[in-house]
Amino acid sequence: MTARESAETLALRALGWLVTQEELLPGFLAATGSAPADLPARATEPEFLAAVMDFLLAEDALVMAFCDAAGLPYEAPMQARAGLPGGELPHWT
Repeated sequence: MTARESAETLALRALGWLVTQEELLPGFLAATGSAPADLPARATEPEFLAAVMDFLLAEDALVMAFCDAAGLPYEAPMQARAGLPGGELPHWT
């Protein structure tokens, strides 16, 4: 499995977790301009998966909640984001 495939797999796991979070899903949909019916088709788009990771990475609490639920180290989402479109851009924060 390539680094890109690993990043996409983790982003798909994050998307799956997000859709189960009733309090987060409306904000995620608004941030990505998506409707619930769009998610299956958009989940195949690397740019959309990057947006999933951007949403998750916007708050430490979300990263921690996802990683705790998925049994992942807290740095895994940032590592996955680096493997998706736009991930090579410098981080200013």
